[in-house]
Amino acid sequence: MKTAVAAIFAGVNQPFVLRQYPVKNPAAGQVAMELIASGICGTDLHIYSGRLGTPAGTIIGHEFIGRVTAIGEGVTNVSVGDTVISDIACPCGKCLLCRTGDDANCVAMGVTNGGDPEQEPHFWGGYGEMSYAPAENLIRIPTGVDPRIAAVYACAGPTCMHAFRLGAQAGLELAKVNYAVVQGAGAVGCFAVTYLKAMGVAKVVLVTGHKNEQKEKTALAAGADEVLALDGVSAQQLTEKVLAETDGLGADLVIEASGGAAAVPLGLQLLRNRGVYLIPGQYSNRGDVAISPQLITFKALQLIGSSQYSVCDVQDYLAFLVQHSALHKNIAATACVYPVAQVNKAYEDLQAGKVTKALLVPNNG
Repeated sequence: MKTAVAAIFAGVNQPFVLRQYPVKNPAAGQVAMELIASGICGTDLHIYSGRLGTPAGTIIGHEFIGRVTAIGEGVTNVSVGDTVISDIACPCGKCLLCRTGDDANCVAMGVTNGGDPEQEPHFWGGYGEMSYAPAENLIRIPTGVDPRIAAVYACAGPTCMHAFRLGAQAGLELAKVNYAVVQGAGAVGCFAVTYLKAMGVAKVVLVTGHKNEQKEKTALAAGADEVLALDGVSAQQLTEKVLAETDGLGADLVIEASGGAAAVPLGLQLLRNRGVYLIPGQYSNRGDVAISPQLITFKALQLIGSSQYSVCDVQDYLAFLVQHSALHKNIAATACVYPVAQVNKAYEDLQAGKVTKALLVPNNG
């Protein structure tokens, strides 16, 4: 019987445990996929450190890119051999948000991962050499896009696309953005930089908390015009710099992608009157901070939170990759590859700031 390996989340700050399970045929409406690449998301790091409650003994991960190996009865939207992104979100389809076209914010959201790996089909999440998912949760990767390229920003890309979509619904026009600040040099921050520059934004400054030469190099390759670390430049100096470079106005757009609570008061400070603050990065409780709410009033700021994303955002992300093939080389260079068996090494390198993005790949290559 064919078997495959999965990495099991063993608890907060505990090493992942490798286990082998049999590969089963998918049930009706389900699809079996063999791993091509599965990203380790910043959300996974929050889970690992205990900031997001997740039970031990599960297979975490939600950035699975795979090749379809078998389809269950009734599946018609994908075929064996297709390469796909597996979207873990299962909106209810019935709540107010779902009914009004905003299923990313479904109030009864379910997920495809997090099941008990001791129960069939065993491979529920992203950290495995196999995965199973409902057919409707799969999005085919277009011809001409290397699946490993798509894997680099499989979550960060749609996360940003959704934030930009919400911004557009509130009146944000990227064509009119001349100066943008991105807070955070992780995957979300780097993709935001890449997207903004591709959309023609003249100046994009990326701000990090601490100087890190490797992440600075990655951010510059992503398209950042400048990378500034707050352990070398004070918040006041940064604010003065942004004002000086915008005729005293401030940034048109700030994107919070760091997850650091202290980033939010700074972001408010950097914005111009009627500036837009997109906030997809605050994905766990990192503590409370004091803000100056009068800035929101007197600057007439627009603050837009954005957490999940929809299938259409994944499709928009893939369309962006198709339209910007010249960016693929730099996108690929953003990630480091680790066999599933080296998942603990991947976490060690991520926590040490040695890599921007880690991808898990099959143990045989």
